[in-house]
Amino acid sequence: MGMAEHSSNPEDQADSSRFINLPPSSIVDDPSLLDGRVYDAGSSKNLKQRLLPIVTKIAHGATPFIFTFLAIHLTAPAMANLGGSSLASQVMILGREYYQTSFGEKYLVLTPLVIHGVSSLTKRYLTPVHLRRRLPNILSIAGYSAAFFFLPVHYLIHREYPTNPSPPIYAVGPSELDYEFVKVGLQTWPWRSWFLYAGLTLSVAWHAAAGIHIIWNTWLRPHLGAGATLKRRIITATSCVLPVLTGVYALSREPLMAFSSLASRYQAVFVTSFVYKP
Repeated sequence: MGMAEHSSNPEDQADSSRFINLPPSSIVDDPSLLDGRVYDAGSSKNLKQRLLPIVTKIAHGATPFIFTFLAIHLTAPAMANLGGSSLASQVMILGREYYQTSFGEKYLVLTPLVIHGVSSLTKRYLTPVHLRRRLPNILSIAGYSAAFFFLPVHYLIHREYPTNPSPPIYAVGPSELDYEFVKVGLQTWPWRSWFLYAGLTLSVAWHAAAGIHIIWNTWLRPHLGAGATLKRRIITATSCVLPVLTGVYALSREPLMAFSSLASRYQAVFVTSFVYKP
């Protein structure tokens, strides 16, 4: 029996009382409205229904930290439009005071990313099957590609591999790791580097735009009305992506300023990754 049908059966009426008073169309058309709020967890004996609102709050609660990091981190390449690699590197150094300290990297960046990823997967498992978003969808494609490919590859190349003290890398320190490193990758392996930078930026931006829509529908829609339309979300994501990618393009057109010895160490970092192996 569908949700929109009525029944004189007392048990059916009791079950229907467990639903918050939301339009049936919104329950069917936008499964994000479930998010632990279609069911009244207090009256439900189902463990999944009781856990769903908790997991939802955890997943959504990590997003402000992620958005803050993204805003700071992506400002640097966008600044290359105005001042080239010099200004981009200066902005990046300032941003590192937030996201690359011993406390910031662990608790303000990595921990929220892990919490958001794990809790989002858990939320999907807890959501009733008939209310889950069908796979594949643009939200899951963007999220999974970022989480399982683009982000790990980016982190390893730009954060982990440069710390290798063995030759020929010799532990490229933070003071040596600026946007000359990005320029070496772009000019030595243009196709692969553009694929990684553009793929990471696009997947994160679209997942963020779609995620904001879900958070709005879950927590703010009852008070402030419907959120942005699909067209507006596309415009928002594009307005975030475009300055970053044009900044990357500006970097790719600059001549290399790094000494040849340092550039060779940069190249050694890149080829450590399977993406750049000859």
